[in-house]
Amino acid sequence: MGFSALSAMFRGATKITLDAKGRLAFPARYRERLATRCAGQLVCTVDPDYCLLIYPLPDWEEIERKLMRLPSLNQKARRLQRLMVGYASELDLDSHGRVLIPRELREFAALDRQAILFGQGNRFELWDEARWNERRDQWLADGSDTGMDLPAELGQLSL
Repeated sequence: MGFSALSAMFRGATKITLDAKGRLAFPARYRERLATRCAGQLVCTVDPDYCLLIYPLPDWEEIERKLMRLPSLNQKARRLQRLMVGYASELDLDSHGRVLIPRELREFAALDRQAILFGQGNRFELWDEARWNERRDQWLADGSDTGMDLPAELGQLSL
């Protein structure tokens, strides 16, 4: 595809405001990468943590294929498919770097005006600011003395 994996990485947190129509303006630092990676074509879906996930279209298509290969007789797999694929909505970046977040997705994530956009590697998470602050504080309080309990696979990781 002619781009390096690192150039498509999204990181950092940005406080944003949704406008009255439910549009989100992507921070300028991401717009060129989004134009290069996916020509401004994105997919937004729900996350079980009650936030939204926003993927460049090619990355979402890969995730969607993996989701649809999950065993259809597994109840948890079906629920995840219903949520993530069922709510998936295509978004197009306009000339001002904005996307319209559909009402159903805004309602799911309780998004009103104040939100936080987090770069998470190949995707973004979009949280209502108050919900994020509450969840963040809860997660930090629930952790061990180090601030969080890590899965066994991460036990050898040095940060």
